[in-house]
Amino acid sequence: MELLRTSLHRAAGLRAPTVVLVEGASDRRALEALARRGGRSLDEVAIVPMGGITNIGHFLDLFGPRGLDRRLAGLYDVAEEGYVRRGLERAGLGAAPSRERLAALGFQVCVADLEDELIRALGVAAVEQVVEAAGELRSFHRFQRQPAQQDRPLAAQLHRFIGTRSGRKARYADLLADALPPARVPPALDRLLARL
Repeated sequence: MELLRTSLHRAAGLRAPTVVLVEGASDRRALEALARRGGRSLDEVAIVPMGGITNIGHFLDLFGPRGLDRRLAGLYDVAEEGYVRRGLERAGLGAAPSRERLAALGFQVCVADLEDELIRALGVAAVEQVVEAAGELRSFHRFQRQPAQQDRPLAAQLHRFIGTRSGRKARYADLLADALPPARVPPALDRLLARL
């Protein structure tokens, strides 16, 4: 709870007219990397990691129409859609009964999550090249030999590997976003960046 209070206090000081709510640091880093590569300025945008989607209500209270009344957008995982819908409705932004309505409100869905979007967009061979360039291919091969990983598809192994160590998700969000050709940016991220 203290971490949430600290995050909200810091966020309250942001002056950007547009606020993008994301689950964590990896989402922010991927969006920043893609914006940088696409030549999009984020000078008027604050990308705010919420420390998990369950905190969305607090951030919508702060930045929504009953708070600082900023222009809002966001990125969320498909499994977390209910939190986003309920949060937007409680914050006075209207009912969002459909994914299309959520998108119209500026909230884009990742299927299943950010890492899945980036892996699918790049393809597993390119992701393995990124892992190799990051100096972690040997570590990944050791990870693949674990009994729980042996029968899983390569994309699932890469996804799990990226999430196994603290800081790795954020690091790979940068690396994978930087490796993406502009025409292969995942649709959810592309649509979100187009609104900014």
